[in-house]
Amino acid sequence: MTVSFAVVTVTYSSGDYLRNFLRTLTAASTSTPQVIIADNGSTDGAPEQAAADYDNVTLVHTGGNIGYGGAVNRGVVEIDPDVEFVLVANPDIEWSPGSIDELLAAAERWPRAASLGPLITEPDGSIYPSARRVPDLVSGTGHALLGAVWKSNPWTVAYLNEDQNEDVERPVGWLSGSCLLMRRNAFDNIGGFDSRYFMFMEDVDLGDRLAKSGWLNVFVPSARVMHAKSHSVSKHPEKMIPAHHASAYRFNADRNPGPLRAPIRLALRAGLAVRSKIAVAAALREQKHAHHLGKETP
Repeated sequence: MTVSFAVVTVTYSSGDYLRNFLRTLTAASTSTPQVIIADNGSTDGAPEQAAADYDNVTLVHTGGNIGYGGAVNRGVVEIDPDVEFVLVANPDIEWSPGSIDELLAAAERWPRAASLGPLITEPDGSIYPSARRVPDLVSGTGHALLGAVWKSNPWTVAYLNEDQNEDVERPVGWLSGSCLLMRRNAFDNIGGFDSRYFMFMEDVDLGDRLAKSGWLNVFVPSARVMHAKSHSVSKHPEKMIPAHHASAYRFNADRNPGPLRAPIRLALRAGLAVRSKIAVAAALREQKHAHHLGKETP
């Protein structure tokens, strides 16, 4: 039985990444899916060129940089409601042959799975921890405060699921939104991504809401993709680090509502604000140091 699916990717001047995404996509499945490019204001011409080069590509302009989750939601609207699965992926994903068919086969094995994610590797071949537990206040705080200086602390290990075998197909708390196969009806039933998250944590929130609605998030290591990553965080830490901390606050504040928990939210906001400033300062120092070394290099 042929399973119908469509692909949604979000672009923001993605250039060669998008070209490689579409080139490797042709071998990822025996089917040729509809591809929706939700563009957040690219100026490089890559989305327009892709739509001209590929008959199965539809370009949708979101009207500005509305964030990742909001752009995905806009792209999904363009897909026929009868299409059973939506595959959301960053444009800097490189597909391994058969990787999408592996995800679709796993969806047949896990009928309660609303989302399924592949094993994701870095460009150097290392495994990215894409299948994680949903953080609570204790584990999230422990990871945030100690993750950078004590990588083997129990909260970081638990959050990254590093005590789990990466070869085992299994349900997890949430999966990286950089590559995610979703049942369309489950995605629609929870309202898709929460567009209040401009970037970061929108995939954690999605996985958590799917689980609370009775669905599973399933890690499928037999499907493999490579995430090239444009490293925008390291390029613009003064923007990306505060955005990450703002999303962390939103996630935890939403899960600790009401007047009785107002002190928790206040302490969380203050702590994250301080940590964000420290992290930005450290990142800028490192960036300046690296730039200085580059100038010194013959």
